[in-house]
Amino acid sequence: MKGNLPFTPRIFAEMGAAKVWGEMGRWTIIILIQLAKAILRLLLLLWYKAGIQTSPPIVPVDREQQQLQPEGESTKGTVCIRNLVWNSVSAPALQSRRWGSPQQREGKQNRRAEEMNQAPTPLGLQETIAESVYITRPLFHSAANHVLLSLGIWGQRSWKPWLLSGILDITSLSLLSDMKDLNKRERLELRRRTILLLYYLLRSPFYDRYSEGRILFLLRLLADYVPGVGLVTRPLMNYLPAWQKIYFYNWG
Repeated sequence: MKGNLPFTPRIFAEMGAAKVWGEMGRWTIIILIQLAKAILRLLLLLWYKAGIQTSPPIVPVDREQQQLQPEGESTKGTVCIRNLVWNSVSAPALQSRRWGSPQQREGKQNRRAEEMNQAPTPLGLQETIAESVYITRPLFHSAANHVLLSLGIWGQRSWKPWLLSGILDITSLSLLSDMKDLNKRERLELRRRTILLLYYLLRSPFYDRYSEGRILFLLRLLADYVPGVGLVTRPLMNYLPAWQKIYFYNWG
């Protein structure tokens, strides 16, 4: 493997299990991790009524908004001076500044924060089943790979887990698409899940059978005939097999 790849604790645990117990041990660890994640997410869905679970699950903190809204009157002068100094140092170029009164900008930021922090939309029976299917899909895929491997069939080369996961993904999205009163975060999450269907092109066995040769041919063509692009595409050609093997087998 050329270059350095970012390793998460999950990937480190899987590689350690593969080194000690082989591929069966690796897929056992994968199933245990996916089982733990599925149980926690189902608990949020069924017990705490968390609705459609978004990614990331926690709204990022708006640091700029916090700076504009001090907690007490005693700190108002300090915050104003700090903002004045910060704005004078890091002010954007004239053509990229956002014109408007501070009240207008603050109102837009407040509306954006309210949109992203709206309560989850209550789910009916159909939508709850759809979200449960989406949550448990990685577990089914991992279990299918483990069973095929235990039977002497290399799981990642079999079409059955790939097709099973695809059917569950499309079924979940189809059932959730009927909902009309979703908040902004939930709409963005369903759009993200739809876009992530493109990952199926990079997952085995479809990648091994169809995508790999075409992607490498395109990258090589760009590297040979487009000046400067080779600085990006040639390292990408070296990294792609390792990335595909480590990151695109996981369906969670």
